[in-house]
Amino acid sequence: MSIVDHRTLIVPDSLEGERIDVVLAQLFGVSRTRAAELVADGRVSVDGAPVGGKSDRVLAGVTLDVEIPAQADPLEVVPEIVEGIKIIHDDDAIVVIDKPVGVAVHPSPGWRGPTVVGHLAGAGFRISTSGAKEREGIVQRLDVGTSGVMVIAKSEHAYSVLKNAFRRRTVDKTYHALVQGHPDPLEGTIDAPIGRHPKYDYKFAVMDDGRHSVTHYETLEAHRFASLLEVHLETGRTHQIRVHMSALKHPCVGDITYGADPVLARRVGLQRQWLHAVKLGFEHPETGDYVTYESTYPGDLAHALDVIRDAH
Repeated sequence: MSIVDHRTLIVPDSLEGERIDVVLAQLFGVSRTRAAELVADGRVSVDGAPVGGKSDRVLAGVTLDVEIPAQADPLEVVPEIVEGIKIIHDDDAIVVIDKPVGVAVHPSPGWRGPTVVGHLAGAGFRISTSGAKEREGIVQRLDVGTSGVMVIAKSEHAYSVLKNAFRRRTVDKTYHALVQGHPDPLEGTIDAPIGRHPKYDYKFAVMDDGRHSVTHYETLEAHRFASLLEVHLETGRTHQIRVHMSALKHPCVGDITYGADPVLARRVGLQRQWLHAVKLGFEHPETGDYVTYESTYPGDLAHALDVIRDAH
């Protein structure tokens, strides 16, 4: 049930003749954009009569009645069962999942879709409370547009051990990427710093003043239009594989953001980058045994790869 704040004020002489959105912003401390939304939603009245539009002018001495609904916290974890998330392994210390495309790992400003932590909460999993509130138990992340295997800490001890393991780079992270063309050499290492793109804040790029980033790759299959690579990350920067492959002029198939050919993306039926976390290996935080967990290609990536294999 949403909470609504009801407020009533008399318009002072100083605001005589001002637009209603300006008056609301000054009297109620909301932004003009928020004020316009309240008017459009029919939540503002003047002397009991609904306001026609945000640019209506008001007179001094009239009574403003405003309903201001509480806005949802963008970082609040909303428990919900998310279709497509698979539990690969579960014990007292960790839960390993197969994350589908279109699911964020945790809430963030601007993201209103499903999350991994929301699913775990909805499914009754108790995870570590270490870390920021919206990402408790999270020791690694995958992009919304990247699918595959990932681990979440359930106990505080597991969180500490796994966080340190990722920090020390002792976790083996293996990805498969279908990239355009044929990288030369067929096997190699990309050591290039990554920073936020100077023009587009939603992108990253190889930058001289970026953070140290190292990607190892080897070609598994070479086809007419694209190559299937196995990729091992030495570091874990945001969009690292996508940025590094784009910098080599071999972007992931379907990755329009980083320069992929939209015609090829349509041909293989992709609406996201062909990138999948296939394997994760690490020392179990409780037993100390080395464990590995794997994820098979989801349907859209398997289909795209079949189209590439059959292209002549």
